[in-house]
Amino acid sequence: MNELRFITDHDIFLFKQGSHFKLYNKLGSHPITLNETQGTYFAVWAPNAERVSVIGDFNGWNPESHPLGVRWDGSGVWEGFIPYLEKGAIYKYQITSKHNNYNVEKADPYAFFSESPPKTASIIWDLNYDWKDDEWMENRYKFNSLDSPFSIYEVHLGSWRRVPEEGNRFLTYREIAHYLADYVKYMGFTHVEFLPVMEHPFYGSWGYQTSGYFAPTSRYGTPQDFMYLVDYMHQNGIGVILDWVPSHFPDDKHGLVYFDGTHLYEHEDPKRGFHPEWNSYIFNHGRNEVRAFLISSALFWLDKYHVDGLRVDAVASMLYLDYARKQGEWIPNVHGGRENMEAISFLKRFNEAVYGEFPDVQTIAEESTAWPMVSRPVYVGGLGFGMKWNMGWMHDTLSYFSKDPIFRKYNHNQLTFSIWYAFSENFVLPLSHDEVVYGKGSLIGKMPGDEWQRNANLRALFGYMYGHPGKKLLFMGGEFGQWREWVHDESLEWHTLQYPFQRGVQLWVKDLNHLYRTEHALYELDFSFEGFEWIDFRDSENSIISFIRKGKYINDIILVVCNLTPTPRFNYQLGVPRGGFWKEILNSDSVFYGGSGLGNSGGLEANHVSSHGRPFSLFLTLPPLSVLFFKSEI
Repeated sequence: MNELRFITDHDIFLFKQGSHFKLYNKLGSHPITLNETQGTYFAVWAPNAERVSVIGDFNGWNPESHPLGVRWDGSGVWEGFIPYLEKGAIYKYQITSKHNNYNVEKADPYAFFSESPPKTASIIWDLNYDWKDDEWMENRYKFNSLDSPFSIYEVHLGSWRRVPEEGNRFLTYREIAHYLADYVKYMGFTHVEFLPVMEHPFYGSWGYQTSGYFAPTSRYGTPQDFMYLVDYMHQNGIGVILDWVPSHFPDDKHGLVYFDGTHLYEHEDPKRGFHPEWNSYIFNHGRNEVRAFLISSALFWLDKYHVDGLRVDAVASMLYLDYARKQGEWIPNVHGGRENMEAISFLKRFNEAVYGEFPDVQTIAEESTAWPMVSRPVYVGGLGFGMKWNMGWMHDTLSYFSKDPIFRKYNHNQLTFSIWYAFSENFVLPLSHDEVVYGKGSLIGKMPGDEWQRNANLRALFGYMYGHPGKKLLFMGGEFGQWREWVHDESLEWHTLQYPFQRGVQLWVKDLNHLYRTEHALYELDFSFEGFEWIDFRDSENSIISFIRKGKYINDIILVVCNLTPTPRFNYQLGVPRGGFWKEILNSDSVFYGGSGLGNSGGLEANHVSSHGRPFSLFLTLPPLSVLFFKSEI
C-alpha cells in the first residue's frame, strides 16, 4: 500500500483542513489501471476503525479476503487496490471499530451508484458520458442571472407520470426526459427543480432522507441515464435545479450514522446530533472532514452532472440550535445564544465554494424565518445564497385566497404586506410540494366557492403571483388545478385535462409563463424597488389592488390589476403615469381560460384625468375574481 499515491499528502492536508471540495475524485471506488493491471481503487474515511475490508459478491462477502490498509498520516483514510475488479461489481465496507468490537457493513459514502432500494450495496461505476449541451453551458449565465426570468416547475420524478399499463411503474430518467422537456417547453417554464434525486432508502421521504450524496437514485436508471435527462433538458433550453439536503441524514444502518463505531458524521450529543422532528441525524458542520464531504457533494452535482442550481433544504433547521426543540433540549452556543455558529460558517463557505467554482449557477435557500441577509454576499455579512424562498408571502397569500371573498376586505393587508419586505432578499415565490401534502389538500382545494369560483380564484392566485416581484416556483399538478392532494405513489391526475376548467387553468399558466418570459418589466428588476410601483393598495372595501412593474428601460411598463371578489366592477377609475393606448395583454376571465368573458376589448386609451396621484386615468371593466395585465404602448 505504501507505493500507492492515488490520494496525495496534499489531498490529506486539505481534507483535514476542511477545504478539499473535490473529494469525489479521491475517496470512494475508482476503476483504474495500476502497473498495467485493471482493477478498482478504494478509499474510505474511518478513523476509529480497527479493520476495514471490501466485501461483495466477488469474494463471497468474506471480510478476510480484501482488507484495506490505513494511511500512515493519521488521517483515518483506509485505501487499497483490488485487481481485476471492474465496473458493475457490488460492494460494501465491512468495518470493525476500535470501540466495543463493533462490526458493521456500510455502503460507500462516496459511491457514484447504488443498488436499487430496498437493496443497499454500492456499485463500482464510472461517470463517462458524451455531453451535448455545449451551447447551453456556454450561455448559461444569460438564463441563470438574477435579472433573468425564473419560472421553476418543481417535479417529483417518481410521481409526475407513471406507466399504468405496466404495473404503474416509474418512468426511467431517459423516458421522462422527452415527456418532461416537451411539456415544460409547451408550458413555458424556464427551469425544472427536482425533489432530491440523491439515493435514499425510503421512497416515501421523497429524497429528503438522503443516504447517497454522490449517487442519483437507481430507481430510475444509471448515473448516465440521469446525465441524459439533464443533458436533454439543456438541449431544449431548460435549466435544472436539484434539491440538496446538507442538514440531516437517515438512521439506516448501512448509511452514515455511527459509521466507524463512533459519531463520525453526526454530533455525539443527541441535543445537537439528532433531529426530533424528522427522526434523523444532524451533520456535525463544525468537523472539517464533514464540511469537505458536504461541499464536495454540492460541487459534484454542478461539476459532473452540469446542474444549474441547488435549492438547499431546511436551512432554518441549520441556523438555530433550538429548532423544533423545547427548553432544555438544546445546547446554547459559546455566546449563550441559539444561533448555530458552525452551521452558519458552513453555509457561508458552501456558497463561497459554489460561486467561486461555478459563478453562473444559483444557490437557493429554503429558509422560513426572518434571518437577515440570507441572499446577500458573504463579504457584506450575508449567508451568500443567490436567492431565498419567500415563505411569508406564501403563507399570507394562501391564507388570503382561502378566505371567502366576503371576508377578504378585512384581511387586505395579507395581500399587500409582502411588498414592505419584498426587496430585503432575492426572493422566489414558492407554491411548492409542501403546500399540497399532509392533509393540506390541493391548491384548488384551498379555494372557496363553487366550481367556477374555485377555478377563477386559482387563476387569480397565479396571476397575482406572476405579477408580484420575485421569481416563480410551482409544484407539478398545480398548473392544471389538480383536484386531490399530491400522492407520491401515483401519477398526477392528467386525465382531468379533459375537463374545461382544468384545461383553462393550464392554458392560463402557460400564457402567464410566456408573458413573464417576454416582458422584461416582469422579471428584470425583481429584486429592486425600482421595478415596482403601487397604483392603489388602499381599496380594501372592494378587495382590489393595482400596481406597475417596470423593466430597466423606461418604456417597459406593465400594469397589473387584481379584483378579488366575485363582483365585476364597471367604469373603475385607475390612475396611470402615461397617456396613450394601454393594451390588455392578459385577462384571467377570458372564456379561453374558463372565465365569464368580461374585459376591456383588448385595451383602451388613457384619459387626461388625474387620479391616484397620476396625470392620466383608465376607466376599466374589472371582471369577477380576475387579474388583468396591461402594457403601455407609447
